[in-house]
Amino acid sequence: MSTLSQDSPSTDSTRLYQQVAASISASIASGTFQPGQRLPSERDLADEFGVSRPTVRRAVIALEMRGLLEARQGSGVYVRLDQPPAPVKDLDIGAFEQAEARRLFEGEAAALAATLITDEELAYLETLVTEMNSEESTKEQSELADRQFHITIAQATRNTAVVRIIENTWDLRYRSRLCMQMLEKARHVRKRPLKDEHQEIIEALRTRDPKAARGAMQAHLGGLIENLLLTAELEAIERTRESLAAKREEIALRAASAAK
Repeated sequence: MSTLSQDSPSTDSTRLYQQVAASISASIASGTFQPGQRLPSERDLADEFGVSRPTVRRAVIALEMRGLLEARQGSGVYVRLDQPPAPVKDLDIGAFEQAEARRLFEGEAAALAATLITDEELAYLETLVTEMNSEESTKEQSELADRQFHITIAQATRNTAVVRIIENTWDLRYRSRLCMQMLEKARHVRKRPLKDEHQEIIEALRTRDPKAARGAMQAHLGGLIENLLLTAELEAIERTRESLAAKREEIALRAASAAK
């Protein structure tokens, strides 16, 4: 792996994390990193590539989303095995549980952040909303910007424990394929644009009003829960429709046989 250009204010950070991800991916493909092998620490990778640790973190998350890496709590990041082991029951978190936990924790994080967030952090949140909604952004780039939006608010609390809780709660989705599939389906039933919801969170934080910030965040994640409920309802209706269609066909065949 080669050293990349140093992070700087003029560096395209999105392009840089993609370069890191591509390099790690190439090392996996070439066998430099074997299935089941633990990757070097985030700090070591940052030193090796000559980039910041947040850039490495974004690259690792992107590769987790592609199924190439898996993070093991308290152990590190590993190259996924060719046949990933069955998920640990305790980590097979459902989409509803994950969304409910996020609403609980992130609502309070937003309330605390409202009293401490800086103008620079608010401006950064604005750029992330733009990146999320840019037609030039890929689905992966949009989701990473979404994650960074929420992590930035957690970081504004100036509490490392809060940041770790929000990061871990967000990343539970990557450890459950069912959770990821459900969340992806919920995207398509959203009634309000995410841009509007994120902008409302920014405006609430800008007022430095904890109650308003908590309410905006809870409304945003409450909307996600409503989308998940609607998705589950639509799937249940579709299953019922298929079951009735099969029963209708069975009855028709019986009637046809009796008429002979």
